[in-house]
Amino acid sequence: MTAVEIESVTKTFAGHRAVDDLSLRVPSGCTYGFIGPNGSGKTTTLRMIMRILLPDRGRLRVLGEERLAAATERVGYLPEERGLYRKMKVRPLLRFFGEMKSGRDVRGEVDAWLERFELTAWADKKVEALSKGMSQKVQFISAVVSRPELLILDEPFTGLDPVNVDALREAVLELRAGGSTVIFSTHDMAAAERMCDFIFMIYRGRKVLDGTLREIQDRYGSDTVRLKIEGGAGALRGLAGVAEVRNHGRFQELHLAPGADAQALLGAILGRTGVRHFELGKPSLHDIFVRIAGPEAAAAAPEPEEAPA
Repeated sequence: MTAVEIESVTKTFAGHRAVDDLSLRVPSGCTYGFIGPNGSGKTTTLRMIMRILLPDRGRLRVLGEERLAAATERVGYLPEERGLYRKMKVRPLLRFFGEMKSGRDVRGEVDAWLERFELTAWADKKVEALSKGMSQKVQFISAVVSRPELLILDEPFTGLDPVNVDALREAVLELRAGGSTVIFSTHDMAAAERMCDFIFMIYRGRKVLDGTLREIQDRYGSDTVRLKIEGGAGALRGLAGVAEVRNHGRFQELHLAPGADAQALLGAILGRTGVRHFELGKPSLHDIFVRIAGPEAAAAAPEPEEAPA
């Protein structure tokens, strides 16, 4: 079963191709991560899945339906631009959203979600009285209280403290375990690594990665050395076989050049300073993201094409 099918979709704004010939399949019952730099086309793609925007070319099917308004009652959506009726009280607001989507009484579920996110004391307050983090949790509840088959979350963790990030992450994983398909966009590469069954990266409107984390890492091989040394990052300058040195303070990460010998590299480093930890492994998702969309990669990449007039 496939929850979302995107076939050769293109979307243009004022001559700029925000999404360029994109094809994608999201299996039912998975957690699917969308990553990419700001302005890469993530939110545009999510809005097309929601039918807020329509593609200029190509086809989309959502939960097996292709019609414009099809399946919308089966989809929950947390937009990047948070928006709630600020003059409404929290509990009536959530009941309104839940009943509008599901067509059933959701009072018990609303109260359970409010208790779970420690918002019961604020249930009879107006939305405008809530903090930013509280408002975000209320908006999340509004997206999930109808028990959607497909849940789309655009940057769900932005602005939340670590405790609330954990609470939201646990809720998302429980929904997935209950059968919902979850698509979420994020700039938190660690969250994408931990949570996602599949990861999709869009860059300048085009798909550049799509697969499981292991499949993506396997494309790059074991070309990353993580080490802790006694001499600081300066001791690593000018090493043969090293394409890039990234200093993380307490440890360093080396991107090996093609054909470099890790054992020879270790010997060279030992000739300069003491080594407390040396590990050869696959690049992290963060590292892969930077290789594709970092400043050096961006400078080398051709500018995206303008759409024909």
